[in-house]
Amino acid sequence: MSEQSSLTQARSLSLLNLTVTPLCFIDTHLLIPIIALYASNLGAGVGMIGLIVGLYSITNIPANIVFGRIIDKRGFKRPLIIGLLGDAICMFCYSICRLPVHLAVLRSFHGMTGGLAGPATMSTAAQNAAEGQRGRKMGLYGMSLAIATLVGYGLSGILASHLGYKSVFYFGAVVLLVGMLLAFAMPQDKVVGKPEVEISAREQLKKISGLFHRKGLSVSYSSIFALYFAFGGVVTLLPLYVKGLSMEAFHVGMLLTIFVAMFILFQFPSGAMSDRVGRWIPTITGLSFCIISLAILPEFGTFTMLAVIMALYGVGYALVFPSISALVADYTLPEERGMATGIFHALLTAGVAIGAPVMGWVAGLVSTELGLALSSVVAALVLVIILVIFGRHRTQEV
Repeated sequence: MSEQSSLTQARSLSLLNLTVTPLCFIDTHLLIPIIALYASNLGAGVGMIGLIVGLYSITNIPANIVFGRIIDKRGFKRPLIIGLLGDAICMFCYSICRLPVHLAVLRSFHGMTGGLAGPATMSTAAQNAAEGQRGRKMGLYGMSLAIATLVGYGLSGILASHLGYKSVFYFGAVVLLVGMLLAFAMPQDKVVGKPEVEISAREQLKKISGLFHRKGLSVSYSSIFALYFAFGGVVTLLPLYVKGLSMEAFHVGMLLTIFVAMFILFQFPSGAMSDRVGRWIPTITGLSFCIISLAILPEFGTFTMLAVIMALYGVGYALVFPSISALVADYTLPEERGMATGIFHALLTAGVAIGAPVMGWVAGLVSTELGLALSSVVAALVLVIILVIFGRHRTQEV
């Protein structure tokens, strides 16, 4: 294959991957605003609703890691197609659930099939990013993830309120099937690296542990967990705080929309900056913005000021994400990026899954306002660790 042909194929793969990525994740974001209400509609009590909501994350976290390893060994294309088909079937099956237990079982399966999309799409983005352009490429990848969030959150409530819950499930299933067809059009991937003999579970755990001990990956993994731990607190407590200010669900939706819009808008510039100045500065600056914005958010009581703070929060997210996702490419070999990106997505999911209930519990002990401000505590701890590492390696770029 000529160099020009290889370059054309790489560009085609990158474009298709960026197109497929938001289609892969839209089902999750369509469900987040309505799944608790739907479970209640089926007769679930409060405890069962919590279990149903959490089961997706419980199965999705290990699935990301396991399937990431499979992608390293088998390539991304087939797992991505299987994952999209599985997600589409799950979305349709939500519409035929009749009892809470049906929904609980389905959420478990959905979490497993959803564990294929993250490592497949992110490892593909990383593999096709030239060394000097990884920040830009991962910024574009982050934009595609954020588009899924924006569209999913925006459409879910509208469809459910006007056409019923089933319309959300049908719409999600169709979008996922479109994504699956596009995945078929992706160039055939080649497994990177030499075939290896099967290794024991203990050796697999040792490989995973080895990734966590790499400086750049430890920064990436701790940062993505901290970001989404804080976000779990925000999505749990912001609606309660806004309600206490005599505002409505519409205002909560607008504030989250502003956050996601700024996240999308600043992704590519942030990624380009990280390619020029290194990963440290954007990561440190972005985490600082996130911490400050959450700390001062409860000090304001008008929609205008809350919108400004949420915009700052979105900029902080946009500064951090391309740099920490590019670190996964910087600090891994091509044949281990499936597992490395699987861990990244697992920690993303774990951050929200742990942050939401923990900060809800903290707010119950103190107050909604203080709980919201304390949502950034984990991010502050991570920032301190990164500053210590930065101080030790000031002359080196991550």
